[in-house]
Amino acid sequence: MNIIVKPLITEKMTRITEAAANPRLNRIQRDKNKPAPVVHNRYGFVVDRRANKIEIRKAVESFYNVKVLDVNTMNYAGKVKARYTKAGYLVGRTNAFKKAIVTLAEGDAIDFYANI
Repeated sequence: MNIIVKPLITEKMTRITEAAANPRLNRIQRDKNKPAPVVHNRYGFVVDRRANKIEIRKAVESFYNVKVLDVNTMNYAGKVKARYTKAGYLVGRTNAFKKAIVTLAEGDAIDFYANI
């Protein structure tokens, strides 16, 4: 069973990952009176829906050669979507998937773009 389907590369996950790489933000990005945000070394993956946290941890550690501290998972059921068209009322479902947010040890990093 292939545990990791693909890395989760969205705007939100990219912001979280870049904050871990460069924790200092300029004053335009944060208010002067507020402290610097807490930085977590987190990366997101779309994983097999049947995989548990232990299997996800082992898969990420073996594939990327990093130390995983924590794994958070979320299941997303497929949504039912419907719309009216000239052909009539069409009903469909979106794909169901499982998302895993992996926290790495300090000093470890994953470069998704290294193989491009």
